[in-house]
Amino acid sequence: MSIALAYTVPGHASELEQLIQGCIRNERGAQEKLYHLFYPRMMAVVKRYIDHDEQAEEVINNGYLRAFQKIKQYNFQGSFEGWLRKIIFHAVADYVKQHAKYADQIMLVDKDQHVHHDHADKLYYDQLLKLVQSLPDATRTVFNMYVMEGFTHKEIGNLLGISEGTSKWHLSEGRRVLKEKIERLELHFKI
Repeated sequence: MSIALAYTVPGHASELEQLIQGCIRNERGAQEKLYHLFYPRMMAVVKRYIDHDEQAEEVINNGYLRAFQKIKQYNFQGSFEGWLRKIIFHAVADYVKQHAKYADQIMLVDKDQHVHHDHADKLYYDQLLKLVQSLPDATRTVFNMYVMEGFTHKEIGNLLGISEGTSKWHLSEGRRVLKEKIERLELHFKI
């Protein structure tokens, strides 16, 4: 199925706008098409935080349900994908808040050490994603929110109900663990 996401014929609503209007009217066919259209990109967002397929599917479906309930609020200004991504992300944040256990102790680290670029450059995207998914839930969530989504520690703290210091600790811990894992992988690379 091919849908023009950016092109609009003057005087005619784009196919995406027509799908959104159908969703506003609660048409199941339009909801299904919109779901499948954005599913791969939205699932990629969810999989950054949740590596188990069943839980990821639950979260994405909850996110889509929220989107369909709030779709009347979309004002056709700006990117629909961005609007949907934000709703899906909030579904992820709510899931993580309900299921992640955060440590009571906070350890602050002054500086993060950088991974040697030669090691990181040899990793494929799938390998890197698996390494990130291997992080503990709370650390993985904070790491993804900060690195992948661009949230500040204050925003992360507000979304997840943790302190900025805890957010900083999880980011630092995630970087430390990933650095160690990437350096261990270096032993298996043939130059």
